Amino acid sequence: MFNYPLDVLMVPIQAVLFVFTFYLCLIGFFGMWRRREVKVTTPQKKFAVIVAAHNESAVIGQLIENLKSLDYPEELYDIYVIADNCSDNTAEIAAQAGAIVCKRVDETKKSKGFALEWMFERLFDMEARGQVYDAVAIFDADNLVHPKFLFEMNNRLCKGDKIIQGFLDAKNPYDTWVSGTFAIAFWVIDYVSHLAKTNIGLSAVLGGTGMCITLDVLKKYGWRATCLTEDMEFTMKSLAEGLKTTWAHDAIVYDEKPLTFAQSWTQRKRWAQGQFDVAHRFIPKMLREGWRRKDIRMFDGCLYLLQPHFLMLSSFFFLMSYIQLAVGTLYTNIYSVLPSQILMVIMVAQYVLPMIILVKVRAKLKSWWYLLFYPLFIYSWIPIIFIGFLHRNEHEWAHTQHTRAMSYDDFVKKRTY
Repeated sequence: MFNYPLDVLMVPIQAVLFVFTFYLCLIGFFGMWRRREVKVTTPQKKFAVIVAAHNESAVIGQLIENLKSLDYPEELYDIYVIADNCSDNTAEIAAQAGAIVCKRVDETKKSKGFALEWMFERLFDMEARGQVYDAVAIFDADNLVHPKFLFEMNNRLCKGDKIIQGFLDAKNPYDTWVSGTFAIAFWVIDYVSHLAKTNIGLSAVLGGTGMCITLDVLKKYGWRATCLTEDMEFTMKSLAEGLKTTWAHDAIVYDEKPLTFAQSWTQRKRWAQGQFDVAHRFIPKMLREGWRRKDIRMFDGCLYLLQPHFLMLSSFFFLMSYIQLAVGTLYTNIYSVLPSQILMVIMVAQYVLPMIILVKVRAKLKSWWYLLFYPLFIYSWIPIIFIGFLHRNEHEWAHTQHTRAMSYDDFVKKRTY
């Protein structure tokens, strides 16, 4: 069966990598269109809009101003800012801008996940006193939000969705090549993962901001998502209970992307650590529940969590390929016997799909220039993934400093011209 001693290791690795890559590529094509939708246009749901903020005085005022002018009845949403272990004047700025400020001080539990859990408990207490909300909408302090965001979430909630992720756009896609490639990566994920999976009935994944969750889900299942990637943890915890995350393509949130490679490295390392942690804790349960319920969404969720593991396998395979080129044949290359048409489609898709998506988001010419640096951004994930794996059991939160302050009107002008 095997022609060389290393075949027993390398043939299965190549087979797994091919199947996984083909699966991602196939799903990605389903994100190239959107289903027609008749939207609910009557505002019905009441929202608690929550912003978790740790020393965000540079940007919090602009976000609150933006949130107060959303195209949604003001009596149907309240804005809460969690001033979480702040040592600056975030709380004062947020209060002056018109938000309800809730100060939290807890040096033993320092992360966004703990802050949100603390806030949700306060909302449950408010409900007992008659202050009732249908859902929470969660943002980061550095965000700007499209005026129709709550309108779009109201539409999804009225149709029965319980956990919803909005479109993750970039606040500063043209500042530096790092923020530019970061923006391209998010646009690609929005289409080839979130939209694509929603189109075929699979589950999207929460993205940390632009999230909407019903209060009844939070009360029934609890939040209990306090790791380095609390959004992914809650997604998988909910999916294991049979609750998928849906995608609201027109509910847009603009997130500040890192300006420097060092900032990007730190943020992505935290994400890698968190994903390894969540995978270790939730994949066994999701496999059991997926088999018991015959729910393919849970198996797809497992594959999503395993992406860093597949990247590590890919890195090992490429290393072995170079060794084989240097010393001669050590194992059978199954790619040499696979249909060339399939391999060509996979290769082309990796480069063509991002271009299609840049057209869809109407990106400026500068993004097309940044596309040249996109492979560097992608390949830089390799060392980050390995470092994240080595530090997967560490849970110290690293705060990302945000400085790109602008009003929503200024942002629109900058993106338009």
